[in-house]
Amino acid sequence: MSLAPIPRMSDPSERRVELRSHLASGNPLVLPGTSDSAGAMLIERAGFAAAYVTGAGVSNAQFGVPDIGLISQTEVLQQVTRIEQATNLPLIVDADTGYGGVPSVIRTIQLLERAGASGVQLEDQVMPKRCGHFDGHRLVETPEMQAKIAAAVAARIDPNLLIIARTDARGVYGLDEALRRGHAFIEAGADALFIEAPQSDEEMAIIGREFGGVPLVANVVEGGKTPAKSVAELRELGFTVMLFANFLMRAMLFAGQQALEHLSEAGETESYGSRLLSWQDRQSMFRLPEYGAVEDRFLTAWGADSGS
Repeated sequence: MSLAPIPRMSDPSERRVELRSHLASGNPLVLPGTSDSAGAMLIERAGFAAAYVTGAGVSNAQFGVPDIGLISQTEVLQQVTRIEQATNLPLIVDADTGYGGVPSVIRTIQLLERAGASGVQLEDQVMPKRCGHFDGHRLVETPEMQAKIAAAVAARIDPNLLIIARTDARGVYGLDEALRRGHAFIEAGADALFIEAPQSDEEMAIIGREFGGVPLVANVVEGGKTPAKSVAELRELGFTVMLFANFLMRAMLFAGQQALEHLSEAGETESYGSRLLSWQDRQSMFRLPEYGAVEDRFLTAWGADSGS
């Protein structure tokens, strides 16, 4: 019996290989962030190679709270599971501090790997953490973070699961300490390095020179502490992963705010139609035709009424 294929996402192990291959190629990895499945599907539709599950975005968009360490491992895991089931893209997950000490990091890695993550980012803040572009960070000592990174590396079953180490030391102790921690984290086994919130072009250039050959993450935060740079400029400075963690969420929030203002003022939505995703495109995006074809063919194959 030959039937239409059931809509399925690609195997997570294949996605991890794709991510590793992309990084090994030396080509820039432009990494938009998402807090939900619809965002990940938009990122995939736009042709990006991977997506970033942003802790700040999940905090803001899913729970309505600031990025100050209020959401739990379980809540992030549930959201990653939903997103992974909706897209074929490799997902890099912001796992904050790993939600505790070494045992918590081990469990976090195991759970996220099982949920289909292709990469996991861990940072050296003390719980509860804060957004990297806020003030008032507190950090664990370097040896403790090295232990957490080494534990994360040992905990993964698939060696292609990417472990990204982030330090927020620039805002607490200065750039020299951030560089020192970066080397220590690579020594502990991190696959990529994320030095958060450099505050000038010169600092970004120093980071790029200091870690030549190491995949480096640049976090583009519109209005944040780091100078705004294009993908090409960041590549020139030595960065290979260009993270736009909350660009999509902020664009969608702004568009939603404008739409609701229109509805409040005009009392209608018909004139707003050109600024909406069409009905047909919406159904196509969420694969209604694929699910409908599968349903019809299975029902027809067994002589049941498809209802069409």
